[in-house]
Amino acid sequence: MAKRGGTRRVNVGTRQFTILGARNSTFADLYHNSLAISWPRFLLVVASVFAITNLIFALLYWMGGDVIANTQGGSLAMLFFFSVEALSTVGFGDMHPMTYYGHIIASVENFFGLLFVAVTTGVMFTRFARARARFMFARHPVVSSFNGKPTLMIRVANERHNTVSDASARLWILKDGRSAEGQSFRRFVELKLERVENPVFILSWTIFHTIDEHSPLFALIEGQDAPVSALILTITGYDENMAQEVRARHWYDVKEIKWDHRYADILESGPDGDTQLNYDLFHESTPEKPI
Repeated sequence: MAKRGGTRRVNVGTRQFTILGARNSTFADLYHNSLAISWPRFLLVVASVFAITNLIFALLYWMGGDVIANTQGGSLAMLFFFSVEALSTVGFGDMHPMTYYGHIIASVENFFGLLFVAVTTGVMFTRFARARARFMFARHPVVSSFNGKPTLMIRVANERHNTVSDASARLWILKDGRSAEGQSFRRFVELKLERVENPVFILSWTIFHTIDEHSPLFALIEGQDAPVSALILTITGYDENMAQEVRARHWYDVKEIKWDHRYADILESGPDGDTQLNYDLFHESTPEKPI
């Protein structure tokens, strides 16, 4: 009988899926998992591995008797601290191996310590060096009239306020469908945007999609049920400070769309006549006034 796999939960946008029969690949894909987990969890894992490893080597020293000098007759606590010094290659000199058994265990620990430090340093450098965008997405898409046509709008901001050049946007919907044989399926359909590129994305950017008769969202305007469950917006650009390409993605449930609403104006005039950007109003929207 084949061995059944475990279960895991995966978040796809705002929806959560339970994967049944999945093979546990924590150690098979250790590098990816080390990059995917959060910083607090990563540091907790590293600290736990460090402490457990030192405890194991302290027990090995303890099993050999009085093999380390100046450890109060082989005290487990003192052997633990000697293991910390050996594993981290510090070596203050007060405690040192006195027997062949002690030297052998210390040599093995030093070799493991070199590997541990090298791997941990490499993973931490990769985590720090990864290019991450800090784009802020409005909590709700809105639909209001623009140039006389109903238009879907999504507001995005660059929270770093640095230059992201050659920025581009793509908007997709997750659409349910059914084949001629009656088999249900889901597919991504790209929506046409009014302006897909922004040469210099520094402050804010509003994405526009006109909902005309060719739009997959047109049925929603007509009050009909449309087989659309989610919106996916992706932003790509070149961060000039990091000299790397950055990407960001945001999911919206169709139910999060605010119909007949317009985003609040975030541009204000300052007391000195300069233009101010008020991010306190970034997520705010107001009902559209009828014409």
